[in-house]
Amino acid sequence: MGENLDDVGPDPIDVAVGHRIRVRRKWLGISQSTLADHLGVSFQQVQKYERGANRTSASMLVRIAEKLETTVGELVGENDRPTGDESLFEKLAVPGAVQLLEAFASVQQPSLRTAILNLTRSLIEETEEPAQKRAR
Repeated sequence: MGENLDDVGPDPIDVAVGHRIRVRRKWLGISQSTLADHLGVSFQQVQKYERGANRTSASMLVRIAEKLETTVGELVGENDRPTGDESLFEKLAVPGAVQLLEAFASVQQPSLRTAILNLTRSLIEETEEPAQKRAR
């Protein structure tokens, strides 16, 4: 029998569009509820769009782009140019990433920014070491 598409998971294109919606919404400081009210859907539906769990129709993309002060082309990645880091949108879509970046950017002292980076790296190393030991 044929493969059931529901078992495969969200289409990577839908996920990428959802990431762009989420990053843009968070960048503008718009809540999921506010966007949902504008679209006439529940905030849970906005969550599904942002995860790529539900496909976003063309008419909905137009309404979303309007509220997020951008174009449908931007949301679908039409204007994306390859960069050194292709996963930037994925990283910015991680919950808290935009807020962390904004907080980091507000730090005025270079030495304090360096200390924050070093602390973050050491925390990551600490969480990776137990995982590597378990894998052995």
